[in-house]
Parts: sequence; structure tokens; C-alpha cells
Amino acid sequence: MTTIKLDLSGLKCPLPALKTRKALGAVGAGGKLEVHCTDPLSAIDIPNLVRETGDRIENTERAGDRIIFLIERRMDPGSDVRR
Repeated sequence: MTTIKLDLSGLKCPLPALKTRKALGAVGAGGKLEVHCTDPLSAIDIPNLVRETGDRIENTERAGDRIIFLIERRMDPGSDVRR
């Protein structure tokens, strides 16, 4: 599976979480989404979103003022079956 990159630098809460949720909807089960954020609240909001969707954060990294999340999609969009 390929990794989709999403650069949300400069966006403030709640936009990073909302845009991440929307982007996850386009990722199939087993796919990955790499999200780049600069809003410090993303360190709380993105993990909460991922917990809520049933997906998994594979890695969280800080690079300067950036927070980078690698998220694995665990279910197909529109499906109720968790992977």
C-alpha cells in the first residue's frame, strides 16, 4: 500500500483533526496516512481522533515545530468491519 502525505502546517485546531478525518475516509484498509501538523494541540487531537476511528498510529515524530503522525487505516471507508 502507498502512503498518502497530508501537510496541515499552519492550520489551527480544529482544522488538523477535521482534515485528517476527511483524508482517512479516502484511505483503504491497510493504507497509511502521514500527517504533518504545526499546531501543538494536534498532539492531543490526532491521537484522540485515531482512537475514535479505530485506526492506529504507527509512529509520532517531532521535527522542529512539526508533529508528524503515521496512521494506519484499519477499516475500509463505509465499512463497519474493523481490520
